[in-house]
Amino acid sequence: MLHTVQNFERIGEENAFAVLARATELAAGGRDIINLGIGQPDFPTPPHIVEAAMKALRDGHHGYTPATGILPLREAVAGDLHRRFGVEVSPDNVMVVPGGKVTMFAAILMFGEPGAEILYPDPGFPIYRSMIEYTGATPIPVPIREENGFAFSAEETLSLITPKTRLLILNSPANPTGGVTPKAEVEKLVAGLAKHPDVAILSDEIYGTMTYDGEEHVSLLSYPELRDRLIMLEGASKTYAMTGWRLGWSIWPKKLYDMARKLAVNSFSCVNAPTQWAGVAALTGSQDAVTAMVAEFDRRRALVVEGLNRLPGVSCITPKGAFYAFPNISRTGWKAKPLASALLEQAGIAIIGGPDFGVHGEGYIRVSYANSAENIARALERMGAFLAERKVA
Repeated sequence: MLHTVQNFERIGEENAFAVLARATELAAGGRDIINLGIGQPDFPTPPHIVEAAMKALRDGHHGYTPATGILPLREAVAGDLHRRFGVEVSPDNVMVVPGGKVTMFAAILMFGEPGAEILYPDPGFPIYRSMIEYTGATPIPVPIREENGFAFSAEETLSLITPKTRLLILNSPANPTGGVTPKAEVEKLVAGLAKHPDVAILSDEIYGTMTYDGEEHVSLLSYPELRDRLIMLEGASKTYAMTGWRLGWSIWPKKLYDMARKLAVNSFSCVNAPTQWAGVAALTGSQDAVTAMVAEFDRRRALVVEGLNRLPGVSCITPKGAFYAFPNISRTGWKAKPLASALLEQAGIAIIGGPDFGVHGEGYIRVSYANSAENIARALERMGAFLAERKVA
């Protein structure tokens, strides 16, 4: 009898990958499956980024790098943040990691233990709660409500902080809702956090380049009063269509940086060298491909929102960021996960049920518009036919 640690009885996963696996299985069996489930841009990585990785390999960058990442990439991250937000970030506070989840993993491991509380957005990225529960800390959901445009409420968030709170996780623009929190609400939260100096903040800004309708992404790096306890998460996966490259980065306060470095040394050693040189090219080269991708996502966003609001029993507010819509399906009579399963198995449409993103996700589904306009239109037509013809299971 093998005895693993009890923590593994609590760990969860990201159901989008399970849906992707089932969709792939159905497609391999000859089914026509339209995938609006996975959060992956359907664009190729821009050619100049690919070429930079190939050049790095030709130039002999085949070995280990520093665990924190190569200096040119850390400098490029600092330069990009200065260009976008006007903030000064030292390359010595930049950590290069294999994807966004690693920063979540490290931050939650640092602050999570039995007796501690960690606040996280709900509905939100499922790995937040999964890792909190793994550490034995108590997960405290911060409700992300449709009536607020899926922005977080500063007042409600602050009301949930107790003497046991160690870490507050924030995400804007948000997955799965597409919500963007306005600057006034962010500033209200920052002002309130002054009363809670012992609470660390993890700001997940992985979708920070994807906002619409003139909406501004407000980075928490812009508030100097938070910098000594702020961990900011970013990466290349979404912005540069580099999901498979596994390239992320984060900004750490000086007093936590060496802890993050030690976790890197004890786990992944370093991000592979050619991917890091590709990251340099991504951040310092032309941003035309990024602009074009965001413009296309914006076009698809309009198609998705208009189409969803035509479906029987469905309503959908307009997302302000990322590439997700989070329609309300409560008037269809379906529960979210059975509906998502039935749409995949019977109609050939992969989406994700709201409860996969938290206890406040019931009554919603996540629809990714990181797929072609043609496929989105086909999926919406199928969804309409399905909801019109099939009764609740």
